[in-house]
Amino acid sequence: MNDGINRLAELPYSQAAENNREPIAQILKDAFRDVGHVLEIGSLTGQHAVHMGAQLPHLIWQPSDVAPSLPGLMARIEAEAGGNVRAPLELDLNVLPWPIAETDGIFSANVVHIVSLPLVEAMFRGIGSVLSPGGIVCLYGPYKYDGQFTTESNARFDLWLKERDAASGIRDFEYIDELARAQGLALLADHQMPANNQLLVWQRRT
Repeated sequence: MNDGINRLAELPYSQAAENNREPIAQILKDAFRDVGHVLEIGSLTGQHAVHMGAQLPHLIWQPSDVAPSLPGLMARIEAEAGGNVRAPLELDLNVLPWPIAETDGIFSANVVHIVSLPLVEAMFRGIGSVLSPGGIVCLYGPYKYDGQFTTESNARFDLWLKERDAASGIRDFEYIDELARAQGLALLADHQMPANNQLLVWQRRT
């Protein structure tokens, strides 16, 4: 028993993921109601993968991340995930083809404002290469609208991000939606979420 407790204590952990997983799950239950397979981009600690897999048992959840994150991600999945959560894939946003041929659902949380803008653009090209017609894309995180932050705390967060990495930062919703539309995606919903975040939902029309 103690060995099991110690092993769980050593798993990668994000308090933000723990806080936001249930509000996200409530939206995904509707957005992914007709989806059979979801690719999660940037699974990191695996907390979302484990929780969403349990909350959406009708679908297969495919975690993914860059190589350095895979050992911790795999450890959490082995320790906590149900049978509908697959072993994680190594996914480099810049490298096509992606390691899956097709999926009808894509989810990503807190990636767009962390990676560089060229990587965001590469992510949407990758989405376009694997998302099936009628497929659903859900992206969670903070955004600017008409060039303005939605809250003063998001403006401070953007400064913190840029001090940490000049290539990161809160993105303009309009530009992200433009990237989505270039891949045949139409915006279905823009959900306001706790902690000054949004959950954007698109569907592939072409």
